[in-house]
Amino acid sequence: MKDKIHPENYRLVVFKDISCDYAFLTRSCAPSKDTIVWEDGKEYPLIKLEISHKSHPLYTGKMKLLDTLGRVDKFKSRVQKHLAMKEKKAKAKEKA
Repeated sequence: MKDKIHPENYRLVVFKDISCDYAFLTRSCAPSKDTIVWEDGKEYPLIKLEISHKSHPLYTGKMKLLDTLGRVDKFKSRVQKHLAMKEKKAKAKEKA
């Protein structure tokens, strides 16, 4: 490995998934202004996460679908129109 290319400020940091209130302690050099007292009674820097393996749909098997602008409904209606058109063409071919 090359010398002097890796950060030297590795320290113990708590990462907390705010969506499911799950936290874990690991080493990191990510900057943080927040701190938290961990289970061992010591204070560590805190990095807040929006998603982790405890809340990600791929790992949990629970899909959360956020439809803020009706995009899902628009997509579903386009699919229905496409399927109806396809079915209509198939019936026309049967008659011919």
